[in-house]
Amino acid sequence: MPAERTTSSSVLAERVIAESVILLALLGWWALARQLPEFILPGPGSVFRRLVDMLITPEFLWHLFTSAWRVLVSITAAVLIGGGLAFLAHGVPWLETVVEDRIKPVLNSFPSIGWAILAAIWFNPGDFSVIFVEVAILIPFCLINISEGLRNIDRELMEMGRSFTRHRVRILWRITLPLLVPYALSAIRIAYGIAWKIALVAELLGAPSGVGYVMLRAQTAADSTTFLATCFAIVLVFAVGERLMIVPLERRFARR
Repeated sequence: MPAERTTSSSVLAERVIAESVILLALLGWWALARQLPEFILPGPGSVFRRLVDMLITPEFLWHLFTSAWRVLVSITAAVLIGGGLAFLAHGVPWLETVVEDRIKPVLNSFPSIGWAILAAIWFNPGDFSVIFVEVAILIPFCLINISEGLRNIDRELMEMGRSFTRHRVRILWRITLPLLVPYALSAIRIAYGIAWKIALVAELLGAPSGVGYVMLRAQTAADSTTFLATCFAIVLVFAVGERLMIVPLERRFARR
C-alpha cells in the first residue's frame, strides 16, 4: 500500500507540474499579446476561436485531410524503401558498402529544403511532389532504425529457426520480422513526427492544397491568427493520430 500511494502521489505531482507549465505559458502569451498588435501576436482567446471556426469549416477540414493522407502514404513508402535497403545491405554482402557508406550518408545529410526545392523544379505542384519530398527525407530514419534492428537480431534464435526449417520466407515471417517490430515502430514514431514538419515545407513550396498552403495564404494576408490556429490544428491532429494509431500498435506488440 505505501508503495502504491507513493506512485500515485508521484504521478499526480507530475501531472500538476505539467499542467502548471502549460498554464504559465498561456498566461505569458496572453500578457505579451496585450502589448503587441494582433497582426503580430494575437491572444490565445482569438487563436482558440479561430481554431474552432476552422475545425468546423469543410474547406479547412479538406486541407487537413489532404495533408494527413500525404503523411500516412509517405511514412508507409519510407518504411518499405528504408526497410528494403536495410535488408539488401544485411542479406547481400557486397551491397552493404553501397548502402551503408554511400546511400545512407547522402540521404542522411542532404538538406531538407534541397529536396523541397528540387521537387518544385522537377514536378508539377501537387500530391506527388509533396510525397516525394517527405519520402526522400524520411527514408534515412527508417533505414537507420531497421538496420540497427537487423544487427541486433539474436543469432542463436536465428540458428534455432534454421534447425527447424531452411525455408527463408518462413524464417523471415516467423522470426526476423517479429524481432524487428520494436525497431520498425520506433522508425514509424520518429517518421510520424518529422513527416508533419516536412509536409508544411513541401506544401509551402509546391502544393495547391494542404495545411502548408493554408499557412502560406495566412502569411500572405498577414493573418497571424489563422497562421497560429493552423499550427495548433496540426498539433491536435498529430496528438490524435499518435493516440489512435501508434500507441495502440505499441501496446499490441508489447504484449507479445
